[in-house]
Amino acid sequence: MTDPVPDGEPNGQPSLVEAALFGCCPRCGARTLFVGATQFAPRCRTCGLDYDSFNVGDGPAAFLTLIIGAMLVGLAIWLDIAVAPPLWVHLLIWIPVTVVSVLGGLRVAKALLLISEYRNSAGEARSATVDEPPA
Repeated sequence: MTDPVPDGEPNGQPSLVEAALFGCCPRCGARTLFVGATQFAPRCRTCGLDYDSFNVGDGPAAFLTLIIGAMLVGLAIWLDIAVAPPLWVHLLIWIPVTVVSVLGGLRVAKALLLISEYRNSAGEARSATVDEPPA
């Protein structure tokens, strides 16, 4: 791993936001983080970093569903009050907007969490003595 520079970014690495937007490996910067729309690759094809060892969990999915859902429902209500379009117009607008915003947001949020976990050396807390029960 490279030494961090004063602004907190590793030498030669993209910024956290840039790395998340483009799915860059947190170690080498190659665009190898994803194999599908929101599915992580098992490991980096360039440097071999094991992405399966990171625990992103379901937090981004729940958070994005609530935030994006609230925003889109508000916009749909506003559109209905302002213009009163037929139901098919709502379906034509809001279904694709919802799918694209959730998938795009989920991809970026998952990448942000994985890259942050790598850069901060975060992980599960481990006890110094595994065999002894707590006092």
